[in-house]
Amino acid sequence: MSAFQGEAVILRTWPVHEADQIVSLFTRGAGRIRGVAKAASKSRRRFGGALEPMTWVSASYVENPKQELVRLDSCEVIASPLSDPVDYARAAALAFYAEVLEEALPDHDPHEAVFRLVLVVLEHTRGAGIWMPVTYFALWITRLLGWMPRLRQCSVCGEAMGADGAWFEAQADGLVCSRHKRAASRRLSADSLTLARRIFQSPIAALAGEEWPPSRAADLRRFAVQALERHLERKLHAAAVLAKLGG
Repeated sequence: MSAFQGEAVILRTWPVHEADQIVSLFTRGAGRIRGVAKAASKSRRRFGGALEPMTWVSASYVENPKQELVRLDSCEVIASPLSDPVDYARAAALAFYAEVLEEALPDHDPHEAVFRLVLVVLEHTRGAGIWMPVTYFALWITRLLGWMPRLRQCSVCGEAMGADGAWFEAQADGLVCSRHKRAASRRLSADSLTLARRIFQSPIAALAGEEWPPSRAADLRRFAVQALERHLERKLHAAAVLAKLGG
């Protein structure tokens, strides 16, 4: 058996037995793992408040090569989403991050860039201002997983996108120009295409001071979510909640 300690973000928990919990966590050094936290619901010293989804922790665990689940011994909170008020919109944003990471990340596959992305969007997901970090996360996670198509050229003819924007479909990869759009295609505005390029070229702090009503970049979030759902081959429940909130 081998003992480990390092940074992690809690993704999800399941109760088992009387007080134990199974915990899914995204570790910085070992990628996504699952472990058993014995007596987690009773032990405030080892786990008190640390197993809430999207909590950044220092986790101590023991890995047995013969067992699928690690033994999670303790988690110490580094930063908790509960340190700020959690309204319905913020809860939906946090659930969106957790669901995407839980479904998209392979087991035991470290991804430093994704881990840094998670920390920076958590830092900016505060109060009612969720739409900028949600947009930033949706685009960057799609790109880091290798699922983001080209944004500048039509995937059919290769021509640069014009002032009328681009079009995309739920069941097809890539963007197309106005000449190759279909009846079921949805439009991605030229403003949103420009914003996507800014997101890929700028740190998140450079976007934080701007106005982000729910309507801003809604088409861009829809495009990124559809790309995620197409590759995951399932609907994202938290994304549907965000859509109902107007975003």
